[in-house]
This record gives sequence, structure tokens and C-alpha cells, in this order.
Amino acid sequence: MFIVHDFWLAVLFCVITMLGWGSWANTQKLAGKDQWAFPLFYWDYALGVFLFGLLWMVSLGSFGSAGMSAGENLRQAALGPMAHALVSGALFNLSNILLVVAIDGAGMAVAFPVGVGLALVIGTVASYSQSPKGNPVVLFAGVGLVLSAIMLSALAHRRLPRAAGRGGTGGVVAAVAAGCLMGFFYPQLAASLSPDFSTAPIQAGYLTPYVALTLFGAGLLASNFLWNTIFMRVRRLSYADYFRGTARLHSLGLAGGFLWMIALSLNLIASGVVGPAVSYALGQGATLVAAIWGVFIWREFRGAPKGAGWLIGWMFACYAGGLALIGMATQ
Repeated sequence: MFIVHDFWLAVLFCVITMLGWGSWANTQKLAGKDQWAFPLFYWDYALGVFLFGLLWMVSLGSFGSAGMSAGENLRQAALGPMAHALVSGALFNLSNILLVVAIDGAGMAVAFPVGVGLALVIGTVASYSQSPKGNPVVLFAGVGLVLSAIMLSALAHRRLPRAAGRGGTGGVVAAVAAGCLMGFFYPQLAASLSPDFSTAPIQAGYLTPYVALTLFGAGLLASNFLWNTIFMRVRRLSYADYFRGTARLHSLGLAGGFLWMIALSLNLIASGVVGPAVSYALGQGATLVAAIWGVFIWREFRGAPKGAGWLIGWMFACYAGGLALIGMATQ
């Protein structure tokens, strides 16, 4: 299988993770312009995640002299690690859908700080407790700066005229639930991996990153028949509506799933060098990437009152400083 030993290559993989996790939602936004409801888009997204995980396993996960091939790893895998990977996919799937519900109900000013902030804190702390790699003081100082950036983002969003009056209780509850679930999906996935898989032999019963990614995608797709069907019923959508979609709309969903899964794959591979806590925290810098898309491409702050620009500038500065500290935490 393909593994990484070089520190800076692992950091580069984490940066690519940020770009992928922060950019995949653009495919949903493009589909939404054609009135393609999110639950319909999400079927293709889930399928894209699963298919790319499978492709990753039969290619990079099955060739090469390092570690263990995917087929051999599957034959010796224990139920516990396999269950961790499957549950991780189901947890992430529900959290991702709930985050969209929170945005609809409470607005980005509430949903992102509560949801993504909780996910960052819970995921980094839980990952570090499982595999304490990196300088904890520098790591959590970086996490603190990222949280400050999230709060500044919330303040800037609150100044938008269209944000007034939003923030219902249901949206806040959905954001809290999304953040808690999203914070635990990565530690669950990391728990399925063989310890120090990039430098040590694969331990009996544990998974390689490629097998873990495939099972993650399987858990996400299987759980979608429960989670997404519920949200389809709420939106009064049917499976017939899905099959009426155009090839372009279906391709956007698949592209979104591919992009998100490429990012997770590189992040998981990098975790063998920099540690799961640092790898996850750097990946969650995707909120910065999403903010850049929102501010400069989608022009979400058009018409914002005086003073919002300063908040946005400080937000970017805190994110950049926080991500730099998280990257330095491995030294």
C-alpha cells in the first residue's frame, strides 16, 4: 500500500484536506441554483464518497511493498475496528445533514460557530487523547485561535441585514447535535487504524487506512437510507424526484462526494506521520477555505454595514495564525 514518511508531504496532504473539505459544498450550491433539493443532491454525494473509497482501496491500497494489501487486511480484520470505521461513516453522515438543517433554521452566524466549533474542539481533544502526538501547548493554542476566528466570523455574519431575526431554537439544537456528532466521527475512524501504520507493521485485527476509508464510505452510504430518507419525508420528496434529475445535477453530487473523500483520504494517510489530532485540526481549517469562497466568490457579505470588513480581516488572521501553530505542534 502507499504510505507517507515525509513530514512536509504529510502537512501538504492536510492542506489539501482543508481545500477539499472547504470547497465540496460549492457543488451543492451550484445544484441548488437549479432548485435541486439538498436531500436529492445528497444521494449522489453519498454514492461518490463510497465509490471513491472503493477505488482508493483497490488501487493505492492494494499495490506497493509497504504495509499490507487491502485484500490481506480485510481477511484478518477484527469486528471491533471494522465497526469503528462503519460507525464513523454513519456519525459523519448524520452530522453533515444536521449542519445543513442548522444553517436553514438559524443561519450561518449560529450554525457554523456552534457546529464546527464543537466539532473542532471535541475532535482534536478526543484524537489527541487516543494518540498524543505533537506539542499540546502549541496545538491547543492553535485551536484557540481557530475558535476565535469562528467567533469573529459569527459576529461578522450577525451584521448582515438578512441575518436579523434568525437563530431559532430548532436550528441551535441541530447545530449542537451536528457539532457533537462531527467531533466524534474522526476519533472513531482513527480507532480502527493500526497504531503507527506508516512506520510499524499492521497489527493483527486492525485496518490499513484504505480499508478503513472503504468501510467509512459503506457506513455513510448505508446510513443514508435511514437518515436521508427521514429528511426527504420532511421535505415531502420522493425517490421518483431523485430519478427525474438531470445528468448534470447527478454529476455535481458525485463530484462533491469525490472531492470530500479525496480530502479525507489524504488526511487519514497524513495522520500516520503528524498524528490524528494535528491532522484533524488542520483539516478543520476548511472553515477558512469556505469563508474565502463565501466572501470573495459567492459575495455573501455584499451590503454588509461598516465594520464588518475589519471583523472578516481579523477572522482570516486568526485562522492563519491558528493553522500555523497547529502545523508547528508536530515539531
